[in-house]
Amino acid sequence: MRRALLDTDILSEILKGKNETVRQRAAAYQAQLGDFAISTVTVMEVVKGLHRLGREEAIDRFLSGLGMLQVVPVDTAVATLAGRIYADLERTGRPIGRADPLVAAAALVHECDLVTGNVAHFEAVRSVGYPLVIDNWREVAPG
Repeated sequence: MRRALLDTDILSEILKGKNETVRQRAAAYQAQLGDFAISTVTVMEVVKGLHRLGREEAIDRFLSGLGMLQVVPVDTAVATLAGRIYADLERTGRPIGRADPLVAAAALVHECDLVTGNVAHFEAVRSVGYPLVIDNWREVAPG
């Protein structure tokens, strides 16, 4: 099992604890590799979603729990690769917004599998030649 970078949708499902398949896969990952990794983009997306709903106490709880996660920054290497991914996707007519290329680039630069339920967006990244490994924890693990 390789290190994983959780996309926002999967982190949200882990925090809610409602999807049994996600819960089991997350527990197996933690037992083997420890803390989860997320991107600073995921921090932004979670805060945005909670703030939009006026859930400031939930934001405080989320931010105070970040010490239990590895937060991968958007540094120059991630931003540069994300710019290339973004441009390649636009050139082929398959844009996926600005956040997802940053998340994909963070996974690639830090040599992590990307754990997401948003497989279609990230398959587009693979389709333009980037070796992104995608794992959907909503599906039962193979094997």
